[in-house]
Amino acid sequence: MFQDSSPKNSGLSRRQLIRAGVGTVPMMALGTASAQQKFTFRMAHSEAIGAPLTLSLQKWCDVLNSRSGGRIDAQHFPGSQLGSYTQLIEQSRISTIQGTVGGPDTEESVAPEIAATGGAPGFIFKDEVHVDKILQGPLGDEVSAVARRKTGVEFVAYAEVGFRHILSKRAVTNLDSLKGLKIRVPEIKVWVDFWRRLGANPTPLPYAEQYTALSTGVIDAVEADFFSIRGFKWFEQAKHLTLSYHWFLPKAVRVNARWLDGLPPDLQALVRQSAKEVFAEQRRDNRAKTDDALADLVKAGVTVHKLSAEESGRWFAAARPLFDEFGNKSADTKAMVGRILAAR
Repeated sequence: MFQDSSPKNSGLSRRQLIRAGVGTVPMMALGTASAQQKFTFRMAHSEAIGAPLTLSLQKWCDVLNSRSGGRIDAQHFPGSQLGSYTQLIEQSRISTIQGTVGGPDTEESVAPEIAATGGAPGFIFKDEVHVDKILQGPLGDEVSAVARRKTGVEFVAYAEVGFRHILSKRAVTNLDSLKGLKIRVPEIKVWVDFWRRLGANPTPLPYAEQYTALSTGVIDAVEADFFSIRGFKWFEQAKHLTLSYHWFLPKAVRVNARWLDGLPPDLQALVRQSAKEVFAEQRRDNRAKTDDALADLVKAGVTVHKLSAEESGRWFAAARPLFDEFGNKSADTKAMVGRILAAR
């Protein structure tokens, strides 16, 4: 038979219950625990220690910790400490980590329409003004919505590392000298297709293996922004830098959507708004310091090669068919490529 075991049948008076800590105290404790609930946020990425983007990611973690009053415990793991680039992208999708950064081109296989905004295929972006037209407006919000629906991550902001160039062991001064060059590329199909179009020998490798691969001869070259070349010291193994401006790589600041949705509304707003503030500053800082990074590479003994306008045109013409090929992945992808090119 059911027996009521509530305090009213315990034989204790209300005063005795209060003295014993029964009744109202647990409810107070529950309220305190709820108010102090903490949400762990692991931001892990493969960017170089000391690079402007890495410094901004640390600043963002500091802002989240401070403005949340400790309710968010934001932890920062740069330089591939928790895995390779592709591993971190996958971990952010399943919430093993809650945040990372990576180009929208990473989504080529699942959402090719947004991959186009990550610089795919090469030469799609004309300059930084063109990039801002695409990502710092309604189209950038559309891209984030597609990413959320198809990958489980939300792009809460867009950072950048700037235009990418070729760092090689031998001088690359024209399209002919690029032929057969063993160049490291991300483990993404569109990058492989791009470099094959230009006549190089693309070699997919994890981001963290580039220094060793250069030193052992597995590759002859890497392609990257000035800050990464400086930060990872790849210039110690290759002394020729070709200013190709072949790929502008925005870095989507990715947050696991399920983790974000699980936050109280005020913390959700904090994550989104603080990201926009911090990475708007990061973009300004990155652009302001680009020349300094190049000057540091020159001081370190790197020889810089500039392509003539005519030669740059040859490179663009060689890669141009990829716009149509990439657009053929889907109607949405074709439309996106068209919108980006129309904004040049």
